[in-house]
Amino acid sequence: MKMGHGIRKATFGLAGLAMCIGASASAWANSSDPIKLTLHDWTGQLLTTKIMGEVLKKGGFNVEYVQADYIAQFAGLQSGDLHVAMEIWETTGREAMDKAVGTGKVENLGSTGMQAIEEWWYPSYMEERCPGLPNWEALNDCAEEFGTAETLPNGRYLGAPVTWGGFDDERVEALELDYEVVHAGTDAALFAELESAYQREAPILLWVYSPHWATFKFQGDWIQFPEYSAECYNDPSVGVNPDLAYDCGKPTGPIWKVAWSGVKDKWPGAHSAIESFDMNNDEMSALIVKADLNGEDIDDVVQGWITENEDVWKEWLK
Repeated sequence: MKMGHGIRKATFGLAGLAMCIGASASAWANSSDPIKLTLHDWTGQLLTTKIMGEVLKKGGFNVEYVQADYIAQFAGLQSGDLHVAMEIWETTGREAMDKAVGTGKVENLGSTGMQAIEEWWYPSYMEERCPGLPNWEALNDCAEEFGTAETLPNGRYLGAPVTWGGFDDERVEALELDYEVVHAGTDAALFAELESAYQREAPILLWVYSPHWATFKFQGDWIQFPEYSAECYNDPSVGVNPDLAYDCGKPTGPIWKVAWSGVKDKWPGAHSAIESFDMNNDEMSALIVKADLNGEDIDDVVQGWITENEDVWKEWLK
């Protein structure tokens, strides 16, 4: 009887504790309305967003994931129809981000901790066929080496999905490159083509980004274009071509978190947690390897990270 009574007391105690935690979480959440986090079309962004979303759920928040276009999402963030975007890359999204933040309706919540690189990339075996690499000025000398039956005598550059931005078509025109830009339909198609070409040591020149598993699995290098500057993108007179903008490489820099400016008032705890999110390139690349190379389900990778890093994400929720 004592044992049974003790179990009941313990059960009541746990129930009471759960009620306290629930009440605390409810107060912390401030609003039961769903916080809408945007999902895009590359593995790292899905991982970053779902890790943040699942942590917010641990804090008692109602979370909804919404598929959204990378650049077009800023209209939803400004209107408050969307609430949080976990990856805005300095390389491709800075212009749209700054414009949105300038309206006062979108807030930059700081860096994710990851540093973005996105640029034209080639496998190391192409250096024998194009000795001037990685200098961009060697590209025209080797255009036919990078060409395909569809593009010859021009070379072929495999760009990212058009929704990612990046100004590659403009860059080809401004730098007078004898290349045709062919955009991959999806992130998966982009890297499937790299995988196939690399195994055959076939010519390929394409958009590669980091953090990503490709830079760990394959040996290669990024093309060294004229150094990026904001003026190069905005002032045609700046750069090697006095008549056209985008005659330089892509910027590098942080991957940013942004939110609808109303988040800080409606969900102040979530606002603080998102600001605290921090992960470096190596950590994210290891997770991407699990999903893309090892074939683990993204949700399983996320839950594995949650389980193994409780001490980390609990600090975000403080």
